[in-house]
Amino acid sequence: MTALPFMQVDAFTTTPLTGNACAVVLDADTLSGDRMLAIAREMNLSETAFVLQSDVADVRARYFTPAEEIPLAGHPTIATIFALVSIGRLRLTGPNTRVTLELEVGPITVDVESVNGGVEIIWMSQKAPEFLAEYEPAEVLPVFGLAEEDGLPGFPIQTVSTGTPQLMIPLVGREALERVRLDVGAYQALRSRGDFFSPHCFCTGGFTDEGDTCARHFGVPPDIMEDPFTGSATGGMAAYLWRYGLIRKPIFVAEQGHWMKRPGRASVEVVGPPDNIRTVKVGGAAVLVMRGELLV
Repeated sequence: MTALPFMQVDAFTTTPLTGNACAVVLDADTLSGDRMLAIAREMNLSETAFVLQSDVADVRARYFTPAEEIPLAGHPTIATIFALVSIGRLRLTGPNTRVTLELEVGPITVDVESVNGGVEIIWMSQKAPEFLAEYEPAEVLPVFGLAEEDGLPGFPIQTVSTGTPQLMIPLVGREALERVRLDVGAYQALRSRGDFFSPHCFCTGGFTDEGDTCARHFGVPPDIMEDPFTGSATGGMAAYLWRYGLIRKPIFVAEQGHWMKRPGRASVEVVGPPDNIRTVKVGGAAVLVMRGELLV
């Protein structure tokens, strides 16, 4: 039996037991992909991160949902870097520290802002967005228990990828967002013929006065039915909003998870003009809630 250290971190929050929880398993180089997936099913969180050595970056990580590996994800990135800093495996070099992180999509940069030696916010720079397939509202909205008039008129339902392809579903407002109810069978059929990993329903206007957008993100068992906060999809959403002129400035606050009683928030920056976005930066805080040993 081997004991691997692990930590559980709540990302996109400063308050324990809110935001999105991620298990971070350290020293995972000897684990196979199948073993990682089995551990992710055991943890039964939106994602579990596995930390490995890297030949091309400061550190490498692989991310798994309870059902499959995901090439890039936001809250595991925030959680992983926070965990490594908190135990001294990554050293802060000043108020701003840049880290390179190798993921399945390749290396990305992560910037850690700190105050008095403590982590203030962690920024992940996502890939330049790809705007992929578009879908008819009549094909998509009923899958989420919505009528065509609940979709934002004049704006496409479209897959956007900043590392992980997510289906962007803009809605007219919070009332429509609250009414979303996923038809699992219809969704599985849509996903099987689609080009996306998971769907992101959103609208402008926050859950609170501090937010500029609010969103809900969905999966199906054995994955978690609804994700408390989705950093990768927040990046894709930001690129969508900026490209199609739904935000006036490229810096804003995204909120998610409030109806799940796990409120989270991210600071977001889109870099580049709407027709030539170079990267999307998604930043969030984190807090440690658990540490121990995983007996595998």
